Amino acid sequence: MARIEKDFLGEKELPDNAYYGVQTLRGRENFHITGIPMSAEPYFVKAFGYVKKAAALANRDLGVLDARVADAIVGACDRLIAGEMCDQFVTDFIQGGAGTSTNMNANEVIANLALESLGHRKGEYQYVNPNDHVNYGQSTNDIYPTAFRLALILRLASYMDALRRLQDAFYAKGKEFEKVLKMGRTHLQDAVPMSLGQEFHGWGTTIGEEVSRIAEVRQLLHEVNLGATAIGTSVTAAPGYPELVTRYLSELTGTRFILAGDLVEATSDTGAYVQLSGVLKRTSAKLTKICNDIRLLASGPRCGFNEINLPQMQPGSSIMPGKVNPVIPEVVNQTSFLVIGLDLTVTLAASAGQLQLNVMEPVITFALFTSIFTMENAVNSLRVNCVQGISANVEHAREMVLNSLGIVTVLKPTLGYKQCAEIAREGYETGKSLHQIVVSERGLMTQAQWDEVFSFENLISPQSE
Repeated sequence: MARIEKDFLGEKELPDNAYYGVQTLRGRENFHITGIPMSAEPYFVKAFGYVKKAAALANRDLGVLDARVADAIVGACDRLIAGEMCDQFVTDFIQGGAGTSTNMNANEVIANLALESLGHRKGEYQYVNPNDHVNYGQSTNDIYPTAFRLALILRLASYMDALRRLQDAFYAKGKEFEKVLKMGRTHLQDAVPMSLGQEFHGWGTTIGEEVSRIAEVRQLLHEVNLGATAIGTSVTAAPGYPELVTRYLSELTGTRFILAGDLVEATSDTGAYVQLSGVLKRTSAKLTKICNDIRLLASGPRCGFNEINLPQMQPGSSIMPGKVNPVIPEVVNQTSFLVIGLDLTVTLAASAGQLQLNVMEPVITFALFTSIFTMENAVNSLRVNCVQGISANVEHAREMVLNSLGIVTVLKPTLGYKQCAEIAREGYETGKSLHQIVVSERGLMTQAQWDEVFSFENLISPQSE
């Protein structure tokens, strides 16, 4: 079964079970770019449901949309908000037209759902029209960015939860390893002792900082240009519509949205996306550093640091029997690199706007959703498949500390910098331990003094006398 729909460019045949219409079909045929349709981000579909519902309610209240039609549109939007009809959102994320195909995809699906609820057939747009009713007083140029911002707010909440759980996992390991002595390193060289717990706790702290930065930048997304229509002059919108529709959107979502003070400026501005992308890049850079550290600490097992053991997830080589690789930190590294690269995409797209509109917003949409979605998956995998299962090689880590020349720094308050440097040089050239040089040969300290200086507590939190 099929139906014929037409627009001013001509007719198109659609499957009768399709809730999208002719303009969606044109967009689907025109843009074979990523192969990833809008339905891949359910929050985006849900956000369009909220925005279109707010618009219908505002237009009904202002008397410019028949109440019966408005109620049918509201009912259709409720189905989108409930998670239904995602498979009907078929336009590619990256598209020309500044998102018009996606906006019309929403308009047509909502119109056809409304038509069915009123007892009409799909495509009988004389009763509920995608442009004249569902899109009344609206433009892609205010609807698309508003839905995008709402979807980002929803998606970021999930990502922030994932980061908080990773933070908690690092803190838990910090507590578990608080009595594990190890060598701290700078420049990849032995520095001074620390506990393995301090290292893991530090990773938790740095992830917590990222949650705070995301929460801060997310506030920028609450300012919308809803009601701006084409360029910010509110052409075709009823008087009072921008304020009313923004109020409705806030009430429906439980999220306070603010109508931009300058709708012309807000319609072409993509600064919030650039700042958000920068924060996502910052988090990715930090996760890259953490995963590099984890891989170093687990290196070996016989010929590396071997301070920690990672969960063994899979055989690591098709040629080397018994080899196991740190595959989870590796995949998080790669995801971080992807996000860092997509930040450049956002930057270039934001800078490519012209005059009263930035037509590159679809690729910004794709870049930010991809960054958040993939990084959330990576963060969850790092927590579940790696961090929670890490164990410490306690004795090996301790022996490396006691055999290191780096601990000579602890003796500096007692013996002075010059003498400590001479001792370290002798140890380096002869292979002798510090204990052998300081206690056994030179008699610079008694065994009791040595034991006091090199107690676990003093090594982790040295106290100057």
